[in-house]
Amino acid sequence: MGTVKIAISLEQNILKELDQMVKKNIFPNRSKAIQEAVAEKISRINKSRLARECAKLDPKYEQSLADEDVSIEGDEWPEY
Repeated sequence: MGTVKIAISLEQNILKELDQMVKKNIFPNRSKAIQEAVAEKISRINKSRLARECAKLDPKYEQSLADEDVSIEGDEWPEY
């Protein structure tokens, strides 16, 4: 996917820390640092959303679904 140039505003203390990280070669430049930070934040939000959705599941119901076909005897399983 291509990149798009945008303008952002940062607090001075954050910019100072960011520039120190670039100076120490932790990131090659400001853009890469900000891109990675935003991508990581999006990933965390998506994971927490998944966790919230999973918390809504009823464990007893989910277990009953999982157990439905487990009762098949070993000799009834198809051979491969």
